[in-house]
Amino acid sequence: MKYQVGTPGRVVVARFEDREDILNNIISIARNEEIRSAVLYLLGGIRHGRVVVGPEKEELPPEPVWRDITESHEVLGIGTIFWQENEPRIHFHGAFGKKDMVKVGCLRGGSETFLVLEAVIIELKGIEARRELDKASGLSLLKL
Repeated sequence: MKYQVGTPGRVVVARFEDREDILNNIISIARNEEIRSAVLYLLGGIRHGRVVVGPEKEELPPEPVWRDITESHEVLGIGTIFWQENEPRIHFHGAFGKKDMVKVGCLRGGSETFLVLEAVIIELKGIEARRELDKASGLSLLKL
């Protein structure tokens, strides 16, 4: 195990409107505000997106199992923001539900707000972390 200790920095609260791109908007905030390390909370509605719900088998590199969100769902989740080279990268896991259907997984790629989505970003000061491509898994993993 490796870890670092930091302190909370700035807090950003954002409201995304209907049909806005969720992950790209968060990346824009991190880039515009030079937020290098942060924890992220999302709460609201999602219209569409793609979610990884686990690997097909427990082997490296993992073959992801995808589930599509193709209509409005409630979303609640937590993520992190760390940079990989010159770009902020988001790792976000959430619960996505509609009626009696619930998906839990990692939101990746294009995604779109349904009606409204709230984001709270808490900057982490004193943390020297980044994402790096891990050759064994093929994933961009946290490097401390």
